[in-house]
Amino acid sequence: MSKNTLPRLDALRNEMRKKGISAFIVPGTDPHLSEYSAEHWKARGWISGFNGSAGTAVITTDKAGLWTDSRYFLQAAQQLKDSGFDLFKDGLPETPAINDWLITELPAGSVIAVDGTLFSAAEARNMKQLFEDSELKFISDFTPFNTIWADRPKIPDNKLFIHNEKFSGESVDNKVNRVLEQVRKNKATSTLLAALDEIAWVFNVRGSDVECNPVVICYAFLSDTQRILFIDSQKLTEESTAYLKKEGITFRPYTDILPFLASLPEDTSILVDPKKVNYTLINTIPGHCIIRETASPVSMLKSVKNPVQIEGIKTAMKRDGVALVRFFRWLEAHLSDGNVTEITVAEKLKEFRSAGKHYVGESFSTIAGFNEHGAIVHYSATPESNATLSTNGFLLIDSGAQYLDGTTDITRTIALGELTPEQKQDFTLVMKGHIALATAHYPQGTRGAQLDVLARHYLWNKGLNYLHGTGHGVGHFLNVHEGPQNIRLEENPTPLMPGMITSNEPGLYRTGKYGIRCENLVLTVNDRETEFGRFYKFETLTLFPFDKKAFDKTLMTKEEIEWLNNYHETVYRTLSPELTNEEQEWLRNATSAL
Repeated sequence: MSKNTLPRLDALRNEMRKKGISAFIVPGTDPHLSEYSAEHWKARGWISGFNGSAGTAVITTDKAGLWTDSRYFLQAAQQLKDSGFDLFKDGLPETPAINDWLITELPAGSVIAVDGTLFSAAEARNMKQLFEDSELKFISDFTPFNTIWADRPKIPDNKLFIHNEKFSGESVDNKVNRVLEQVRKNKATSTLLAALDEIAWVFNVRGSDVECNPVVICYAFLSDTQRILFIDSQKLTEESTAYLKKEGITFRPYTDILPFLASLPEDTSILVDPKKVNYTLINTIPGHCIIRETASPVSMLKSVKNPVQIEGIKTAMKRDGVALVRFFRWLEAHLSDGNVTEITVAEKLKEFRSAGKHYVGESFSTIAGFNEHGAIVHYSATPESNATLSTNGFLLIDSGAQYLDGTTDITRTIALGELTPEQKQDFTLVMKGHIALATAHYPQGTRGAQLDVLARHYLWNKGLNYLHGTGHGVGHFLNVHEGPQNIRLEENPTPLMPGMITSNEPGLYRTGKYGIRCENLVLTVNDRETEFGRFYKFETLTLFPFDKKAFDKTLMTKEEIEWLNNYHETVYRTLSPELTNEEQEWLRNATSAL
């Protein structure tokens, strides 16, 4: 795409000159502050050529930069070549923050612009304060892509569908009442919901407006007297309309959200999450309203899965494991053909999964990185980069599926041939961290940042590290990345609680050589209660073996080997009834004792 970015930059700078704007900040999100957006809102990718899920573009009159995190350093470097954009590696000590860079670059009196619908209220307010303190002006109503992006895709109008209560485990009415209970505790009478996954969860609806994320483009307003869904009518069917009306939901057009907020009466007290509601929306609420700002009441409720959801994800994991057995058998049988590529891997995985009950689609685009491509954390094979597999080195496969009864996410790194001592050491160190986290026992109130070191300890002892987080929350037939909990070095005040599903995915990446990541999903469950309080532990949900050929057994403790063997025994016992005799034999060999 880079060859197209230079004239696009020229067009953008022309619009900036017309408005007297010195700098424009373009995030990779949408008015709902989604991690993954519909094509209509992928303006950052259109202007820069970089299509990763995380990153922000900054354009001044004579410079352009793209800030992204360590997952995308290698990808961004490739995609930004000849684009007119410089790469800024976010998170490194030598990399200035965007705000600091602009303050240094621009003279006093310069105008910095954003589209306020694409920034959270919290972030935009912070930027405004910083810039104004440095004698820079800040405006939030610059929308040049409406003009310069001639073939811009339209906002999706796909039909929503109902996520049956037999899968969700809770009625809409009950969810709404639980949300409003939290609203009242925060001394408000209403709340505005903008995050797409939160709205989908509350209303038991799903859709296909965002690739791999079963959400619907809409807003919602809840109070004791109103349950309003702001959604375009063409997205509703007779069935979904009848269902939602039965739950007391009324409908207004998607674009009515701003005039609705602007007309809120004086006695309105409204709860909003300034990190999940965009700047324009919050600024539209009249000054005579009482605004209570706190974390979204939906986020925590959604993260704690109910018994129906937990049983559903366990069933989905069995189905996913069976599909993976069939895929890896196929891969072994065809690897020597010389025509299996990274793209083939993604296609075949999808094919095997799609044969399973309740399959809806992928939970994200499959990452299949052979050798050096595995070192690109969020690698996406293209026709130009597509590598043909051979019987040497590592293949890293990070993939997942959306089933009606749960969302899966698994990474396996497998040996395609003989490995070097260094490769086996690296793999084993990553797995030692994975096992340490999987077997953790921790007291009530423990946060992910307090556990993260368990996954890194053995790497750190060798002067090794990885720069991404160790674990993210996972939705239930929703976004594969969800909060509020996570496991990473950076502090997050949210404690891990029973019912939360989180990934366990330490890794190691040697640029130009290979990447290793080993990922299972784990469920926080009750462990025991002692004189020191209540303790929790993790129950591993994912069901597929790790590649025994990649381990250096001499680096492992007796307890680690025992954990691996017990896990493999569980995998075989759980999956084998669903397999043919030949598939059982393959799995028996893959799960035999180390």
